[in-house]
Amino acid sequence: MRPYKIPESVLVVIHTPALDVLLIQRADADNFWQSVTGSKDRAEEPLALTASREVAEETGIECGEGSALASRLVDWQLRNVYEIYPRWRARYAPGVTHNTEHLFGLCVPQRIEPRLSPHEHTAWQWLPYRQAADACFSPSNAEAILLLPQFAE
Repeated sequence: MRPYKIPESVLVVIHTPALDVLLIQRADADNFWQSVTGSKDRAEEPLALTASREVAEETGIECGEGSALASRLVDWQLRNVYEIYPRWRARYAPGVTHNTEHLFGLCVPQRIEPRLSPHEHTAWQWLPYRQAADACFSPSNAEAILLLPQFAE
């Protein structure tokens, strides 16, 4: 049996200096566009490690410690608490209904072609940040993208 997901996750808005945002389409839900997201692997995993691991797993973009982009992964010091969609609650321990999501930004020098994990995502697109926010299925993801001008370099 697969272990339950930890209800603490990251959302990483990958963007360019021009505020173009990378969105990826979920493989398990038609037309669900989002930023990189993912849960901690273990309770004590540092959030920055969760963020860099998820970015690498979902896009192939390396931003972990020692990488060229490591200094560009920024913890926005914001979090969302939201109700987990019923379709995905079985992944969590019985009785868990909410997740705490920590927001990060990753500024890449220009639009990069991601290398998607096909079991997680099926397509990608770069959009100006307002269009990217409109394309997101998740209201909290859209809100995070709309905050981008406050956090961009």
